[in-house]
Amino acid sequence: MLLVAYAYGGTVTAIYGVIIHEATHSLTHADPFMNRMCGLIANIGIPVPMAMSFRRHHLEHHTYQGVTGKDPDLPLEWEYDLIKGNPIKKLIWMFFYPVMYVFRGAAQGKMLTTWELINWAFTAATDALVYIYCGPRGLLYLFISLWLGYSIHPGAAHFIQEHYTFDDGQETYSYYGSGNTLMMNIGYHNEHHDFLRIPWSRLPEVRRLAPEFYDTLKYHTSWFAVLWYFITDTVLGPQSRVARSYEDHTKARKMVRQLKEQDVANESGNWHDDGNSGKLDVSGTKNGFTKENCC
Repeated sequence: MLLVAYAYGGTVTAIYGVIIHEATHSLTHADPFMNRMCGLIANIGIPVPMAMSFRRHHLEHHTYQGVTGKDPDLPLEWEYDLIKGNPIKKLIWMFFYPVMYVFRGAAQGKMLTTWELINWAFTAATDALVYIYCGPRGLLYLFISLWLGYSIHPGAAHFIQEHYTFDDGQETYSYYGSGNTLMMNIGYHNEHHDFLRIPWSRLPEVRRLAPEFYDTLKYHTSWFAVLWYFITDTVLGPQSRVARSYEDHTKARKMVRQLKEQDVANESGNWHDDGNSGKLDVSGTKNGFTKENCC
């Protein structure tokens, strides 16, 4: 059972997670309610109620990326202090990664929403049906598939690939390997953060249309290599994340908003640098401050 749960069940469970991710961004249907239904249906193959909680926490991640105390994707302080760069500790930490999001979400101290309570009731009912028709072994298989598929598994490597700083100064990374074919282009993470309303099937087209923004960034080509280097490199660890204060976050958002307002106000749609104004030129840069740094 363990081998099948890892190779097959873990992979399928990871795909369920990607579908829930698409539904979270309302990309599976034009109707928001139908997107929630899609998330619940995908949750049937995952024996814990995660779709609606993931929706809330993931949207907060996009709103407050890297903001200490507000981004649920950031490791907690005790994770930094306990794990650091120790390979053995990182291996154990990644094995228990499925519960890390539970701890991080609980650390925010927020009450469950109505949709999260609906998710709990829905999953309890589907788990009961699995138990009735497939027995305890069938339900156990789903739990093992979830645990293995969200821990040390190539399908879960994108959790590390996305925002752990393998290269100083770059906060977000894409993956352009063959695994995207099976995993619904979940590796195109820079593209996803830039354009949240573009569905998984069209993210490669974003990169193709804007190579000057994406091909100049560091990226990964192997999820196996992501796992290997993250675990074995003693420099890398939970602390390998870009973190900022809420005050810095609000200042940056205000600056970006001002830049956008200036862009809209410009009749030609292009900004020209007179050498002193500090405005953006048509290349999209301002003293090395590029689109991928600020958005």
